[in-house]
Amino acid sequence: MPAAQAKPELITLKQYEALPEDRRAEVFDGIIYDMASPSQDHQTISTELTTILNNYIRSQKGSCRVFHAPFDVKLSDNPLTIVQPDIMIICDKSKLDGKRCNGAPDFIIEIVSPGSASDDYIRKLYYYKNAGVREYWIVDPRRRSVVVNYFREDALNIPYTFDSTIKVHIYEDLYIDFSQIEQVLQS
Repeated sequence: MPAAQAKPELITLKQYEALPEDRRAEVFDGIIYDMASPSQDHQTISTELTTILNNYIRSQKGSCRVFHAPFDVKLSDNPLTIVQPDIMIICDKSKLDGKRCNGAPDFIIEIVSPGSASDDYIRKLYYYKNAGVREYWIVDPRRRSVVVNYFREDALNIPYTFDSTIKVHIYEDLYIDFSQIEQVLQS
């Protein structure tokens, strides 16, 4: 008969907030998971996308805000679920408390790291959809692909490559040309 496995101790918000600032971690259903440091390609893609999104919102004099990791998003209190998406857009400023976003951002981009693929493609897809995120992109530097998940009435799950121009569905007229990002990666 196999030995009974100990049930993991669930972390509280107070315990999470007491973690060292340099520890990169997320919490799913009260269980803490450490995160790897991002690669050079990951950082390059994140910087390019954050710049594009922020410039668009500013040019439109929009009220939404762009944030990038590390910035906490508390999706649930009980059990505690806190994530640190690579990039997010938050339009409801009442969700911001000075420390984190409390509730689902409108738009999230996760950039896949070699050790996080199943988290980004499966676990986070599940949590983001159920928490009320409107749009979730999975950018995979190794595969040179982007999967767009749009969770509204006309739900979409569309794969693209880095030679594509991709519509940001939460906006009427925002398109991102990934061939330009590919050029930056190649330079």
